[in-house]
Amino acid sequence: MEPTDWAPEHSGALRELFALHLSFARIAAAINRKFNTAYSRNAVLSRARRMGLAGNDRSGSPPYAQSRLDQPGEIHLVESTSPRFPWPVPPFRGAKPVELRCVEIDPRHLSLIELERGDCRYPYGGDEEGEAITFCGHPRRPGSSYCTPHFHLSRGPGTPSERTACTVLLKLVETA
Repeated sequence: MEPTDWAPEHSGALRELFALHLSFARIAAAINRKFNTAYSRNAVLSRARRMGLAGNDRSGSPPYAQSRLDQPGEIHLVESTSPRFPWPVPPFRGAKPVELRCVEIDPRHLSLIELERGDCRYPYGGDEEGEAITFCGHPRRPGSSYCTPHFHLSRGPGTPSERTACTVLLKLVETA
């Protein structure tokens, strides 16, 4: 037998209160009041386990996994624990495809291996399965992976003066 500092009358009170189906916290409080002790809930729980009163499951019912194995073909419905919304959720409707903006630049269609250090990395293709992906290949804008027209395409429409500057720069690149 394991050494313990529990007096026999304390263990007897634990046995009686456990039979009344009180929680371990309430059993600890009752024993502490009656015998002027300071047992914690965990001390009472541990003592009950050593006495063979309490196991992992106090209810006495078989564990969930074991009950499912007894009836393998039976369907077990579980109530949803997901939150309920106070308003109806709108049905999903497919979105229309977004029309992409186009830059008036003739890409060089370089493969990844053909790209040089200062070439634009703006991708083309790859939309269809098996379609090759190529890259613009024009000189890059300083501080960017893209040439100036593709840089502005990826950043937004910009101001009219920026768009004009892109057109002028594009013409310079084409003539070079």
